[in-house]
Amino acid sequence: MCVSVFGYHGRALRIDLTTRHVCDVPVSPDVLRRFVGGTGLGTWLVLEESSDLQNPLAPEAPLAFVFSPLVGSPLTTSAKFAVMGQSPLTGRINDSLSSSHFAIAGKKTGYDALIIVGAAEAPTCLAIEPSGVRFEDATPEWGRSSSHAADSLKGRLGRDVQVAAIGPAGENLVRFATISHDGRHAGRGGLGAVMGSKMLKAVAVRGDRLVDYADPKRLYAYSKQLSKQSLGPATAKYRELGTVSNLLTFNRLGTLPTRNFQQGSFEHAEAVSFETPTANHPRTRTSCAACTIGCEHLFQLPGQAGDGPQRVRLEYENIFALGPLCGISDPDAVLKASSLCDEWGIDTISAGATIAFAMECAERGLLEEPSLRFGNADALLETLALIGSRQGLGELLSLGTRAAASEIGQGSEEFAPHVKGLELPGYEPRALQTMALGFAVTARGADHNRSGAYQVDFSDRVDRLNVGDESVRLAVETEDEAAVMDSLVLCKFLRGIFEDRFSAMAEMLAMVTGWDVTASELRQTARRIVTAKKWYNIRQGWQPSEDTLPQRFLTERLPSEDGSAASLSEQKLNSLVRAYNRQRGWTDDGWIPENRLAEMELLTASTVDITN
Repeated sequence: MCVSVFGYHGRALRIDLTTRHVCDVPVSPDVLRRFVGGTGLGTWLVLEESSDLQNPLAPEAPLAFVFSPLVGSPLTTSAKFAVMGQSPLTGRINDSLSSSHFAIAGKKTGYDALIIVGAAEAPTCLAIEPSGVRFEDATPEWGRSSSHAADSLKGRLGRDVQVAAIGPAGENLVRFATISHDGRHAGRGGLGAVMGSKMLKAVAVRGDRLVDYADPKRLYAYSKQLSKQSLGPATAKYRELGTVSNLLTFNRLGTLPTRNFQQGSFEHAEAVSFETPTANHPRTRTSCAACTIGCEHLFQLPGQAGDGPQRVRLEYENIFALGPLCGISDPDAVLKASSLCDEWGIDTISAGATIAFAMECAERGLLEEPSLRFGNADALLETLALIGSRQGLGELLSLGTRAAASEIGQGSEEFAPHVKGLELPGYEPRALQTMALGFAVTARGADHNRSGAYQVDFSDRVDRLNVGDESVRLAVETEDEAAVMDSLVLCKFLRGIFEDRFSAMAEMLAMVTGWDVTASELRQTARRIVTAKKWYNIRQGWQPSEDTLPQRFLTERLPSEDGSAASLSEQKLNSLVRAYNRQRGWTDDGWIPENRLAEMELLTASTVDITN
């Protein structure tokens, strides 16, 4: 029997693609309060479903689409969902978030999460409605981009259905393939390949099941005020320029990764900044579902004709990865490369980082690829297509930088830009040392969304070139904030609005659920979620040696234009990691103590006192 709480349905839907068996899974109020939703509840679900040392591409590996109590509410930026599973790129826990109408429609099916196991015999689309689940033949959509596949499926299933789909890269098991809906992507970690391994082309949702709120009058009043605040100065940057504005700022500060992290600034940054719209690069602005901020900036794709995409969504991360990181100064090439990633269904950060790594290998003579050189835009575009199709050099690079470096050898492992197999995003860790710690310890791997430690480095609270114990405390705090925001699920662009973020999030959750939740309880919830992710990784073979950075960042000094050089020693990073582990209540080298492991084991018991 499912016992619901305000804001929840109190159940998940479990679908076995092999047997086509479908069943409801009750989720107790205790579990919901302990893990909230999004990545928190998703962590609990995959822990329940996963075996130790499993293969992420095996049929039994679970994949979960998880909603939250806030999805469908009037709260701005709350239309988000999490996709959870084991990353085929890292072998560690992975959670990717996306904003879209899929979240709203998915929750209206009457479930707080969709859990998918098994593998279909032929290309399949799961069509999920309150009335039941249909296993639709997706053979006509196999081989098509996610956007074309979604359009085709809507033609068959109805225009009101919301479709999350993979592109050809997911079908080809590219280890950093994405899951996409309406131009938005659950991108990092390769869960699109998990869908491909299950022969699951798409998940289509449509529903009419609504939840009740504990205090709807107060919730609607609060939501109205929050929407007004979201149009204030704290979010002006995102409305006016989006995150593309980071590029020139990072370049000026010497924190813009360039040519596979060999430099911290790019001499042609202005050319690919996209800050000023031009006749060749006009831009329009739009919003995610249920969002008042409007941070999405779409640029016209030059020379595009026919039925291909006409506009490309640009953010800092895809410009950095497909521009400066690869030494590319042609803005048209950056736009085309970003569009290609969308068409194939591959993560722009991992794609750009893997190609940049291959460019350095080729320049060093470690790969026999004469045209693969920094700055060669044609080589960038050709290699992206090879990765998506897993042909030629793309067969190797489709596995990501860690696996490629292992194959290439010859010392290339020292400059392969990854942590735990996940490629570094656009933050130079030698010049942002709190972020260096965040990269090293985060469960998903090198990640700027699960560890917001860059906020600390860009503040006046620390010396970002020489951080100490205070940075460790602040890094833990930003990771805890992210854990709660990703469980609610709320957009992180709201962070600047709140004076006390945990108190604000507790207030929102209380209005929806009726719980007497406090900021203090949410801090404990965050620590529980972070520890549960660590436990998952330990079960999958995690070792303390994984919590570090590639040798390049620990032995090479980062030159800057003024003649100085930033550096980070291995001894310094190890000291920060030990301090982080102590603050988390783990052993110095990152293991969970026996008493905490016992607590993890109890998390599946619905009768556990949630105040512990």
